[in-house]
Amino acid sequence: MKIAGSVALALGLCLVSLGPAWADGGGGSDRTNTTVCNKGEVWDSVSQKCVKAQSGILPDKNLTDYAYALVKAGRYDEALGVLDLLQNPNTPVALNYRGYATRKLGRLDEGIGYYLKSVTLDPHYAQVREYLGEAYVLKGDMAAAKAQLQMIKQICGAVCEEYQHLAVAIADPPDI
Repeated sequence: MKIAGSVALALGLCLVSLGPAWADGGGGSDRTNTTVCNKGEVWDSVSQKCVKAQSGILPDKNLTDYAYALVKAGRYDEALGVLDLLQNPNTPVALNYRGYATRKLGRLDEGIGYYLKSVTLDPHYAQVREYLGEAYVLKGDMAAAKAQLQMIKQICGAVCEEYQHLAVAIADPPDI
């Protein structure tokens, strides 16, 4: 019992030390750094230059990765514009980023709708559950946020980044 208590204390201190770690748009460590271009352009990783943004200019994965880079840069409207260029906009990742960008633009219920579509396509996508939980925290629906936290725990455990971020958001919700 003494060891279990020590582990719980260590995890709690770890979570407290993170501070309010609201998600920054996602991707985690599996994403590479992407150059952010001027408005109306997208990064072409093959040619290593910015090209005019238009449908079909790059594969969907590249456009989705670039939308992520725009989200990280706080350019949410532009990220939505890039997501509009996708041949298949209904993938879990694209819907997750669309949800995040709309949420950051203050369209919370619309963002939740995109998150829910993403969850329907991939119920084991921990990142979207983190963002959905954060959206519920913003709405003040702590029961729904905690339900997402439990789903994340089932997906990747209590030590994964998504679980820790949402646990902190639940423990320290913003003043609404």
